Formats: sequence, C-alpha cells, structure tokens
Amino acid sequence: MAGLPGQGGSRVHRSRNEHTTAVTCEIHGRGYWSGKEVTVRVHPAPLGTGICLVRCDLPNRPQCVATVDHREDANLRTNLVHGAAQFQMVEHLMAALAALEIDNCIAEINAEELPALDGSSLAFVEALSHAGLVIQAKAKPQLIIRDRYRVGSSDGWVEAMPSKDGECYYEYQLSFDDETPIAPQAFGMELTPDRFIREIAPARTFVTSQQAEKIRATGMASHVTNQDLVVIGPSGPIDNVFRYSNECARHKTLDLIGDLALSGIELIGRFTSFRGGHNLNGRMAKQLAELATEQMALPSATSHETSSHRSHHGMLHSIENETPIPTDRRNAA
Repeated sequence: MAGLPGQGGSRVHRSRNEHTTAVTCEIHGRGYWSGKEVTVRVHPAPLGTGICLVRCDLPNRPQCVATVDHREDANLRTNLVHGAAQFQMVEHLMAALAALEIDNCIAEINAEELPALDGSSLAFVEALSHAGLVIQAKAKPQLIIRDRYRVGSSDGWVEAMPSKDGECYYEYQLSFDDETPIAPQAFGMELTPDRFIREIAPARTFVTSQQAEKIRATGMASHVTNQDLVVIGPSGPIDNVFRYSNECARHKTLDLIGDLALSGIELIGRFTSFRGGHNLNGRMAKQLAELATEQMALPSATSHETSSHRSHHGMLHSIENETPIPTDRRNAA
C-alpha cells in the first residue's frame, strides 16, 4: 500500500503506474438540487475499470463509466447518463479522484445526485486520503499537449497549451460583464495531490444572492442554507466567510479539473479557462479524449504515453460550431 503521491511537496512530473484505493471509503450527505440523502461508497477496482459509477439503489445496479461520452449538459453542474444509470453533479468527486491520482475504482451511489456536502471537494479528499492507494501493474496513459487548442469565443473560452516543464497546470480567470458583488479574480496552480488538498479542495460552490433567490423561488434547493455554500451579497458572503480571497476562482478551477478528468487520460499541459463553465469544460474534455484516441492509434504511440500531433506546432486549433454555444458568461459555479 502506498500513501498519496506527491504529499509533502511539489514534484516534477514523471510517468507513473495506475492506482486504485487500498480500502473502501464512504461519503454521506444531501444533494443540493434534490435534497435527498445519499451515500457514496468508493471501492478498490482492478486495472482497466476506470471510474465506474453504480446506481446501487436501482434494480440490476446499472452503471456508467465516468467519461465524456456519457456527459449530458445541465445548468450549473455536470451530469452523466448511461441508460438507467444517471448521476448529477459529479464534478467535485471527479476532481478529487483525478487530483489524488485514483484511476480505477467502483463508486456505489444510492441516489441520482451526489452529495453536495459544503460545496467543495474537501470531504471527498479526506475520505479518499484515509483510504490510501495501491500501485497497480500498468503504466498510466498520458496525453502530452504539444499544440494550442481552444474552444469557445471571445466572451469565454477554455484553452490547452504545452507545459514548460512537463507539469499539469490549471488556471481560471473570472470576470463578469454585468453588475455583480463578485470582483474579477484569478487562480492558477500546478496540479499535485498535496497542492490540490491545500489550495483547491476546500473552495466552495458560490452564487450571488440574486441567483440564490431565483433558484429558491422555483422550489429547488429549499433546504440549502447560506452555510451550505457561499451566497454572495453586495457586502460579501452572507452568514459566511471566504476561505480564500479568490475562493470563487479556485472553485472554478476545481470544476475545470473535474470536468476535464472525463477525458479519461492523464493530462500533461497547461489548461486555462476565461469565464468558462461546465459546457465549455465538457467540449474541451471531448476534444482531449478524441485527441488521445487518435494518438493511441499511431504506430509511434507507446503503451504509456501519447502526444498531440506536431504537424502545426504552435498554431491555435480553434474548435467552433457554426451556431452559438452557451459560454456560461455569468461564471456561476
């Protein structure tokens, strides 16, 4: 059994083997949207499993591998659907698993919506850290970004670029274009398990007081208090305090990590979002997954590393649709 990789300090990136948890761990809470009590039990799993989500409350225990192929657009969250196996708000769990380098596990979930907890990944990280890791006998495939890729428009975008020193770096730039109590802010960090635990995992979901009123007026999230997430009014958090001065940007970075984890491969590069949200994150995850599949098929690709093509090194590959796509311009978490 191994401790969590990278704890005790940052590290220069290197190839690694796949990991699973050493023992089962459990997280319990209520869903933001449904209000239902839900338990997530994360079990060790063999090589090749990936992140497998199981609806243990339904007949025949339908399951869904957590990849972008099963992603479904939703407002303010990321959902996965594969037949009867439906899961809401998976991004906080996915961020914790990706950051702690847990590649294979079976997550039994007894409701559709995952627990919101305090709106962060902290409880997931604490449970998974306590469970520990087992190093498995296969190298973890990597996608090394060699070119520049972007999805979105001038109003909001997500970009992937080569890294300078073989690291995986995430950055979020938050800026609203209307009157809001949330000041422009940014956060960026090389992703390691240790730094994720200290600098990103505690960052919570946030909404403005106006957004909170609109959501509650629909009858949803009526059980959610101002202590269950960060509700921001004209003078700052209501009945709460920020954990970081730029907590909003840190939480959006958390979402970016969790959503891009649906690409299903370890990423080496620099990933930046400007005013993006789950929709743009999902589009970039799809592009990265397709790129990894293409490169795995090349004769030069090894069993443990792939790279984006170098035929147009340094050029911007812009992935756009002919019709406008929502760019989550309000930056709501």
